[in-house]
Amino acid sequence: MKNTYTTNLELAKIDLGLLFLRLGAAGLMLTHGYPKLLNLFGSEEIVFADPAGLGMATTLALAVFAEFICSILVILGLGTRLAVIPLIITMFTAAFVIHAADPFQRKELALIYLLNFTVLLITGAGKHSLDFHWLKRK
Repeated sequence: MKNTYTTNLELAKIDLGLLFLRLGAAGLMLTHGYPKLLNLFGSEEIVFADPAGLGMATTLALAVFAEFICSILVILGLGTRLAVIPLIITMFTAAFVIHAADPFQRKELALIYLLNFTVLLITGAGKHSLDFHWLKRK
């Protein structure tokens, strides 16, 4: 109980916290990316928001890249700082462009993901990642 309110940083606990953040945020993001992946390669006509005017199929492909491929990279801790950039852009677009006129409750989930991925951009993947193990060898 004595250490409950300490302000001392313990790197082992920070690395464990980053692992849980990576697995949680990216794992949950996969639940949004996988249906989009099925939609992209499905036989039905693609109907998807196109805020940048790139075309619905292209915009969906970019969302699949971010939400599915980049999420897998974040889970593995492989190129994490680069992998979160498309996720940050996608969540920023979802919160402030797609849901701009919606009430806060519609933006909240995208903002939570945006916050989590921004933290990972700043901190990196931590010790429990492929980034750490591969860079340690060099």
